[in-house]
Amino acid sequence: MIRYALSCDKGHGFDAWFRSAADFDAQAERGLLSCPHCGSTSVAKGLMAPRVRTGEAAEPSAPTPVPAEAPTVPAPIQAMLSTPEGREIIGRLRELKTRLIENSENVGSRFAEEARRIHYGEAPERAVHGQATAEEARELVEEGVGILPLPILPDEQN
Repeated sequence: MIRYALSCDKGHGFDAWFRSAADFDAQAERGLLSCPHCGSTSVAKGLMAPRVRTGEAAEPSAPTPVPAEAPTVPAPIQAMLSTPEGREIIGRLRELKTRLIENSENVGSRFAEEARRIHYGEAPERAVHGQATAEEARELVEEGVGILPLPILPDEQN
């Protein structure tokens, strides 16, 4: 995987991961790359400092693992963002997410515990949001606790 520093014609900078340099070139040629800030499809590589291994290293360094949350936007989403309709959909999702967050209580890492308490009538019924692990979310669903993940929007992945 290669991480490129990218920028759009409006001056917004962002990073993206690609399988190879050829993968970047192919996506750029097909117009599948877009700025997560403004949706511009005029995207170019920025300046980057290469990582060079010298012969003086005592032992080779381990390759840097790609984080599980690598900020790549899937090609179908990138293609959608390049259209006015796609940008409108993302805008509506952003508005919806903002309203949901504004009209709920942030319980942070206590989300699973608080959602259970509300479900079982041990706490007042109200809308809450926060963080839960995948295992906690799975357990809540198995118990019948109604939860719904908030969407992670393309510009929130950088």
